[in-house]
Amino acid sequence: MTPAILVRDLAVELGGRAVLGPLQLEVRIGEHLLLVGPSGSGKTTLLRAIAGLERPRRGSIELFGTAVSNGSSALMPPERRGIGFLFQGGALWPHMSVKKTLTFTLSVSGTPRAQRAKKAGELLEWVELAGFEERLPASLSGGEAQRLALARALAVRPRLLFLDEPLGPLDAELRGALLKKLGELQQRLELTVLHVTHDPSEAAAIADRTLHMQGGRLEDAP
Repeated sequence: MTPAILVRDLAVELGGRAVLGPLQLEVRIGEHLLLVGPSGSGKTTLLRAIAGLERPRRGSIELFGTAVSNGSSALMPPERRGIGFLFQGGALWPHMSVKKTLTFTLSVSGTPRAQRAKKAGELLEWVELAGFEERLPASLSGGEAQRLALARALAVRPRLLFLDEPLGPLDAELRGALLKKLGELQQRLELTVLHVTHDPSEAAAIADRTLHMQGGRLEDAP
């Protein structure tokens, strides 16, 4: 079966310094892969390279059998790669209400105007934020803010969901609730998930496989 992600001989340099690779990675369709490693090990750079937000120095990337980059040449722009990105800390837009955050994302991703309000309402139901439409990010709790960030990531109708330390700001109870929600939505939407964390126990209950990252290289988890 064609993999969701196929990375061959990928290497990235930042500021003239090698920070990633060369490495190989294959992720199956529907898999939840956990990438574990310390800060600076290259986890986020790998996500950003696959998403088209960092330019590789060498190597190739295929998504669902389609080449999206070859060496330093981008063959497909980030917005066409079908990736939803949940950034560390949420990275919400402070001046946009919950509803505006989603309707703006839906408009950018090509959802027709007549469908945006209905789709935004559906997304809020999925993440249990119905009734929060007019709230600003500053008025949300940590768990509510991360659920809004998750809804925004899903608004682009992704096949791939990238999670960059998504549970960092949350306490244990909220972490458990968000992980449960992530597992439910992965099954409902048939998502392939690439999940970055420094904590190997963070998503072990819902991950299918764990790889360890150190010094820009990938290894099987011990």
